[in-house]
Amino acid sequence: MEDRKVLKVSPVTLRRAQGDKNVMVSLTNHDENSSLTRLIAVVSIILLAVVARLVPHPPNFAPIGGLALFSGSHFKKKIALLIPLAAMLISDVFLGFHNTMIYVYASFFLAVLIGRLIKNNRWRSLALASLTSSVLFFLITNFGVWLSYSMYPKTLAGLFQSYLMGLPFFRNTILSDFFYTFSFFYGYQFLSNLSLAHIRGSKR
Repeated sequence: MEDRKVLKVSPVTLRRAQGDKNVMVSLTNHDENSSLTRLIAVVSIILLAVVARLVPHPPNFAPIGGLALFSGSHFKKKIALLIPLAAMLISDVFLGFHNTMIYVYASFFLAVLIGRLIKNNRWRSLALASLTSSVLFFLITNFGVWLSYSMYPKTLAGLFQSYLMGLPFFRNTILSDFFYTFSFFYGYQFLSNLSLAHIRGSKR
């Protein structure tokens, strides 16, 4: 008759194994909830940007520059590019398409790349990134206006005139980029801290 060895497991080991199982289940549920929360956040951000572009607002006071910086800083590359692109495309369906769209979209693409360089939420880092994004938007889009339309001569003087005529709008670009950049970054930080506090409170 074959001898069979009985493996004896201590109660402590059993409790640890059960604890590890509970931890794994908890982590799995947390990952699923995090993915759903992130999806909801992405959709909400896009819709918020679309609404902000569609409602009456001062010229060039729009959220896309700040949104592009925030997306580049907080999301993976494909999603980071998708968020401002989707917000622009959806709102442009209602606002209308134009000849300089490629220059506008290109400037926001660069803003996403600038956002990827932001390593913290310090106001100096955000202010520098926002100002850099505003300057690039001004240079690229006014160059596009000069190149795409016949309102300015295709000379250096005509290009200079295009930039000169764009200066009144540049102020609003700077102000809106500052406003929305700080709103997205610090608003997200506030909501994250609030959510973390709620999770810790629910575990007590």
